[in-house]
This record gives sequence, structure tokens and C-alpha cells, in this order.
Amino acid sequence: MNVVSKKSYLSFILLSGFIVTGCTTNSAIETQPNSLPTPENWTKENILTQKVNSEVNAQWLDKLVTPTLKQNIEIALQNNRALKQQKLAVEIAEQSLLVSGATLWPSLDLNLSASERDYGTAVSSSELSLSLKYEFDLWGKLSASERQANLNYAALLAKYEQQKRALVSDVILNWYLVVEQNQQLTLSQERLNSITQNLAIIESGYDSGLNTSLDVYLSRNEVASERSNVASQKTALQAAIRKLELLLGQYPKAALQTNVQEIPELTSNIAVGLPADTVANNPELQYMWNSLLAKDAGLAYAHKQRFPSFSLTASAGGSSEELADLLSSDLGWSLVGNITAPIFNAGRLAANEEKARLETKQSEQAYLETLFNTFSSIENGLTESSNLKLSYDANIDASNNAQLAQDVSFEQYLKGLVSYTTVLDAQNRAFSAQSTVIKLKYEMLNTRLQLFTALGGDFSSILSKDVK
Repeated sequence: MNVVSKKSYLSFILLSGFIVTGCTTNSAIETQPNSLPTPENWTKENILTQKVNSEVNAQWLDKLVTPTLKQNIEIALQNNRALKQQKLAVEIAEQSLLVSGATLWPSLDLNLSASERDYGTAVSSSELSLSLKYEFDLWGKLSASERQANLNYAALLAKYEQQKRALVSDVILNWYLVVEQNQQLTLSQERLNSITQNLAIIESGYDSGLNTSLDVYLSRNEVASERSNVASQKTALQAAIRKLELLLGQYPKAALQTNVQEIPELTSNIAVGLPADTVANNPELQYMWNSLLAKDAGLAYAHKQRFPSFSLTASAGGSSEELADLLSSDLGWSLVGNITAPIFNAGRLAANEEKARLETKQSEQAYLETLFNTFSSIENGLTESSNLKLSYDANIDASNNAQLAQDVSFEQYLKGLVSYTTVLDAQNRAFSAQSTVIKLKYEMLNTRLQLFTALGGDFSSILSKDVK
């Protein structure tokens, strides 16, 4: 580097201004927010097009989330380890943002050195210098880097919000999964008690010569099978409790108890809004879009790496043979201009730019895939919600009829009008119908919450202000 005069400095600025006119780059993104392939409305008819975060959905959420469940949700938001990891990722991105922004500012360094040389006579010297360096962002290379850091930070914030909403949904679903497994276990135990009583009646009839040994063996087999089913149901219940405890950041010891006896029946419709609202509200789509923009900013940075960079270094300092006299010695100063331009690098910079362009195109396709998958999940959720309601109503009727058939079949068996296999068939139908009703109730809740989350719904209405 050489000290430049005012005249050479001005010449350099004019040269830089001439070069920068040809150093613009175009975005590689073809998809634009105002031209997204978004339908005007959902294909399902008879839907509530009120905004997803409206009072309509707040009402059924309030009905669903009991005070105890709300308390556990807030515990999960404080203690869940996966959410903590994502929060730390956001904080790391924030520091990267500060690092990136610092490149746009001058750097100031202070250097103090002391040395001693002996060439027959010992000579000591001390030097003190203050150096100010600044790189001119002539074609926006540093700005592109900072923009990329900003967009990465925004993407991670959206991902953190997505993970928070997913955690709240998972806690609610697993809470009611524990309720469902408890109901299934209670049903199995009730059935075991019922068929155990039937076995006692059949064995008493066999002792009296009224029943055959086949009926006894069939009844004993049914009791043994149901004992196995009860044991399996206990295992499933404990697994569900442990999964919920892990979500809460607790040790999975299967000790958590719910204070809810059954899953609430949500009869009100869900407000779905419009497809355009989903694009704006869904944090996963926001994460993918900001990631795409960050890739595009990285492309701009890679493109501008191929052009010269210019920096100025101003320094002041002095030297003295005595350290004590250093500050009182005469100070010198210098102003150095430096221009660096790539000439030959075996195509590395061009390849980096093309790589960034291809990564941007890849990210764009990933965004569009996520967008259409989200739309598909919502369309399927709308269809499934209405069909599950029809199936639930039908199974309620089936369960009532199967229970009546079970009672009648056993009475007829005792009168010798039907065989015991008819009784077993009626018992199995009744048990299966009741179990299906419990499962459908949970599936209806699961579908609703998954749909609500995909639509971009948040859970602010059920959370305390300090954990939102």
C-alpha cells in the first residue's frame, strides 16, 4: 500500500464510480408475493371464511383448554428442550447479525510494540500506532451480506414461532391422548368385569348340566384375551403419559395425571379464513420465504465478490528509543488507499455465484412445495373434519344398538334360544363400537388442531401475556 495524494485519491473515486455502473445483479427468484399460485377460496363448501385468529376459534379453544391444561402448556413453553434449542439458534443468528452489520463501520485498532536488538550495541525501540480502516461498500457487497444475515434472522424467528405453536398443539393433543387411553383402559376393564361375571354364570350352569363345556372354554378364552388387552392398554397409557412429560421437559416417569375424564365434543365450526390469509399467517411459510430471500441475498453477495474492493487506512503514531518518551515524541500520520480486484482464480468466484444461483432456485422450489403441501393439508383437513363428524354420529348409533344387542343375546342364551358364539359376537361388536366412538372423538380433535395450525392459527387467546 502506498500513501496517496488528494489528486490520486479523487482519481481513484472516479475510477470506482465508472466501474460500479456495470456491477448490478438481478434476483434469481421468479415467484413473487403478489403472484403466488394461491386460490381465491377453499374447495370445501359451507365453511366459515372469518379470519382464523378470530373470536370464533378462540371460543372452542377456551372450551378445550382447561386451567390445568393451560398451566401445563405454559410449563412446556418454559422447559421444552427442543424449543430452547430453537431459541438459542435465534440468539446465535442475532449475534451473526451484529457481526455482519459491523463490517459496514470503520475499524479502529491500537498497537503498542517494544523491541530490542543487539548488533554489538544494544538498541531498544518502542512504537505506538493508531489505525483506522474503512472499506467502501461501492456496489453493495457488504449490504448484501448484512441483508442476508437479517433475512436469516427473520427466518429463524418464524421457525421459532412455528415450533412454539406446534408445541402448544402437541401438548393439547397428547394431553387428550392420555384422556383417550384412560377411557380405552376403563372400557377394557369394564368389559373384563362383565365377561368375568358371564363366565361365573356359565360355569354355574355347566355344573348344573345346563351348559356345555364348549361354552365354558369359549368364555374362559374371552376372559384371558381381555386380560391381555387390559395389560396392553396400560402399556399404551403409560407411553402416552411419558410422551407428554417429555414435552413438558420433565423426567418420563409416567406419573402425570390429567383431571379430565373425557374429550370435549367440539360442535362449533372452525373459522378458516382465505388461502391468502394462510400465506400471511403460517409461520412455516414465513420461514421458507425468508430463507428463500436470504439465499437470493447470498447470490447478490457472491456476484459482487467478483468486483474490486476499495478501502482506506488512516494511521497515526510514533516511535522512540525510550518507552517513557513515546507519547511526547513527534507523531506521524499516513493515509493509504487500497484497491483489490480478482484477476485469476481458476473460475472459483464464477462457480460460487452459479452455486448460489442454483441454491436460490432450489430454495424457491422448496418454498413452493411447502406452500402446496400446506394447501393440501388444509383441503384434506376440511374434508376429513366433516366426514369424521358423520362417522362419529353413525358410530354413536351403532354403539347404542350393539349394547342393546349384547344384553338381549345373553338373555336369549340363558333361555337356550341362541348359542354362546352369538353372545360372543354381540359382545365383540359392542366393545368395538364403544372403542371406535372414543377413537373418533380424539381423531376429530386431532384433525381440528392440525387444521388450525396449518391455517396459521395462533394460541394467544389461551396463553398468559408473559408467555406469548
